[in-house]
Amino acid sequence: MTDPDTSPHNPRLPDEVHRAVRPGTALLRLETTGNRAGLLDGAWWPRSRDVTTELPELIVALTEHLGPIRRVGLDARAWDRLPTRLVVDDRIVHIDSSRIGDDTALITRGDRDLFSLLVVPPEAEHGAACDAMTRAVSADNTTRAGPLLIDTGAGRPHAPPSGAGRT
Repeated sequence: MTDPDTSPHNPRLPDEVHRAVRPGTALLRLETTGNRAGLLDGAWWPRSRDVTTELPELIVALTEHLGPIRRVGLDARAWDRLPTRLVVDDRIVHIDSSRIGDDTALITRGDRDLFSLLVVPPEAEHGAACDAMTRAVSADNTTRAGPLLIDTGAGRPHAPPSGAGRT
């Protein structure tokens, strides 16, 4: 018998996860299948656009599930400041700046193992953020990050703050 809250036919997050998420909470959920055929491998809801505060928590969570993370690719225009590297748990994680859009984070484990995460805007409403994250990890998702955020009401991709970028 399948649990209705975790059935692949139920588009919601499990109730205990849904209740635990608070507006602005960093939350990671990865699709746990052997086949990563969808466009997105997971979702992240940072509390702010401060990379030095938000990213270490994500890296720790990813490391627990995937092993050591080597690189994170973010769009520098979308964050308050983007360093070239961070030290997390005594490991150096390189931060790459690219124009991928503020709705996506690219995570590299090993030499060529790349994961693409939806980045939910910090200001997103709780229900919309949960909907966006649920769709992002769905194995049959074919919607890219930006349209997914718009479709779920989680927001439009964030306009880069003035002066945003590398430090």
